[in-house]
Amino acid sequence: MSAAERWDAIVVGSGIGGLVCAAYLAVAGKRVLVAEQGGVAGGNSHVFRRRRAYEFDVGVHYLGDCGSDGLLPAILNGLGLRGRLRYREMNPDGFDRIVIPGATLDMPADWETYRKRLHEACPGDAAGIDTFLAVVSALGAERRDAIVAAEDVPMAELAQHAPQSVAWGRRTLAELFTHCALSTRARTLLAAQSPNYGMAPDEATVALHATVTDHYVRGAYYPEGGGQTLAAGLLEVIRAHGGALRTYSTVSRITVEGGRAQGVELADGSRVVAPVVVSNADYRRTMLGLVGEERLPRRLAAKTRDARMALPWAAVYVALDVDIEQHANVWWYRGDDIERFYRDLRAAGDGASVPRGEADFLFASFASGKDPVTRRICPPGHSNFQLMTLCPPGFERWGVTAGPADGEKYRRNPAYQAEKARLTEAVLDAAEEALGPFRGHITHLETATPLTHERYTHSTGGTPFGMAHWGSAGARPDTATFVEGLYVAGANTRYGNGITGSAVSGIACAGQILGRRLMHEVHGGATLGDAALLPERRPGWDPLDASRGDDRPLTS
Repeated sequence: MSAAERWDAIVVGSGIGGLVCAAYLAVAGKRVLVAEQGGVAGGNSHVFRRRRAYEFDVGVHYLGDCGSDGLLPAILNGLGLRGRLRYREMNPDGFDRIVIPGATLDMPADWETYRKRLHEACPGDAAGIDTFLAVVSALGAERRDAIVAAEDVPMAELAQHAPQSVAWGRRTLAELFTHCALSTRARTLLAAQSPNYGMAPDEATVALHATVTDHYVRGAYYPEGGGQTLAAGLLEVIRAHGGALRTYSTVSRITVEGGRAQGVELADGSRVVAPVVVSNADYRRTMLGLVGEERLPRRLAAKTRDARMALPWAAVYVALDVDIEQHANVWWYRGDDIERFYRDLRAAGDGASVPRGEADFLFASFASGKDPVTRRICPPGHSNFQLMTLCPPGFERWGVTAGPADGEKYRRNPAYQAEKARLTEAVLDAAEEALGPFRGHITHLETATPLTHERYTHSTGGTPFGMAHWGSAGARPDTATFVEGLYVAGANTRYGNGITGSAVSGIACAGQILGRRLMHEVHGGATLGDAALLPERRPGWDPLDASRGDDRPLTS
């Protein structure tokens, strides 16, 4: 790159939030450069391949609300991608299977059926369950309506337009459990999918839980072709409208002069100038590192420095030479007290001596069952799935004191290798309890730890979920910052984590920059991108190849 390359906007990081923001800026006529420190765009939506036979999704296990009026389809269709991305609906009668001792609950895409199944599993909690679901379903709808609204509701009218948001939105899930006088068993079933956001009931707000639950009750889907198709489609839009992706381009500093962003400096010493910088990188690293703690207002620096991250995942990627014919996700718990499970995780992160012999929680996601038509996922008759479990915060249990984003060389550390091997065996043991024996059919086995995640995404602590506590529970930054021209997008913003939450943050961020309610426009059917500019997808089109960096020289 030249010493003073100029663009209209620079997006730091290529997760879904950053790519959505970049795409909307591009279709609005801005020349946008996306700078990605890794080799492939997509962040937590990217895939990797092994043995020329298997393709594994890193973070796309299922998507919610992808029906005709869904949020994610509206965002992508608004860019001109209608028809280029397809969503395969999972079984609406049971897209998730929750298993705890003595009870199995198949999660349906319907509030009333969900209520009836909870009554059957916990008959003594029927009244409390009804109260709980009334709050959560209404609050979820209020939050979604606010996202697509033409304008913000004035504070004086908020109680009238969104009563549950006012009453319960900022209170914790544990508080609502207590208000409803729910038993430990009922709490566990209702919070069983809370690892979707990596927070315990005494940390997660009711608003967060309601948003995620409502998201999936509106229907669960899987993107045909895997998660990489999302990033590839967005990059088609960005490039077709004059933008570019540069991989292996690590931003070392966001330049700020006179209280406004001026561009970025890269690790190779080159500079890129732009009046708008959007960071899709980890919020703490963005503010404390790329901007610089010394530039932050004292209170902002303190609460960002002290922010507590959501819990991280470990994932075991498995391929079998048989088809186990499993479609629904499985949420399996060894015990029936989910709040104790989270307390033990936090205690282990705080250095308490907690037994490590077993995996007490397992999430299993079966890509080969959700998308049987995409052959690169696995050969016919084989299975491809992920086994995931939450891990305690911190890296001490892995034999290190810092993460790879801070330069820690961990991969050959004997203590790390031993803990990784122990965890892998514990997860496989739990999976065979939940799914039945399969070890004799394994053709590929690979484990990613929280350190692996931090290595690829630079997220603090290796969590994909962002901050759990930023000054106060549930508080998160907006996309605008105190620096003029500097914005943030992604899982750390107030729009939430996950693919759709990140995508909403991206379109909201672009809307702030452009002064438009873009989400309202596209949810109403507007198409802002020019589909005619998008490239033809020839037979054998590969979304992974389409997500690699641009090699052509950049012009000023």
